[in-house]
Amino acid sequence: MKKIIKTTFLTPTTNTIIQFIRYAFVGGIAAIVNIGTLYILTDMFNIYYLLSNIFGFAAGLTINYILSTKFIFNSEKRIKKDVEFSLYATIGVVGLVLDTVLLWILTDLGKIYYLLSKIASTVIVFIWNFGARKMMYSILGKKK
Repeated sequence: MKKIIKTTFLTPTTNTIIQFIRYAFVGGIAAIVNIGTLYILTDMFNIYYLLSNIFGFAAGLTINYILSTKFIFNSEKRIKKDVEFSLYATIGVVGLVLDTVLLWILTDLGKIYYLLSKIASTVIVFIWNFGARKMMYSILGKKK
């Protein structure tokens, strides 16, 4: 059991399935921060939900970056951190736009409660983010 946990969560790997499992775990933590921030800012501080979403997304992105570079895509040590973060943030901004548009469509047009809309948009953006980041590390890792 220890070996399975170590292989699944701690040993550096380029195995896409293991990275996806790790990304789901890290993404879950980031989603809790993201959705929690959205809820607190919207319901407790009466900030417009789309603005709260931007702050929540930024908090989740930060957590996701820190944990992802440590536990998921940590096998690529050759990548400069400023380049890595810039590309990571660019992918995150595309994810933020996608997330915010989906949130608005589901909430304002679909008349779905904003937290349920957020969960749906988070699932879609999760898939985008993993695929784009996996591709980013794959491309950057090929450079010598």
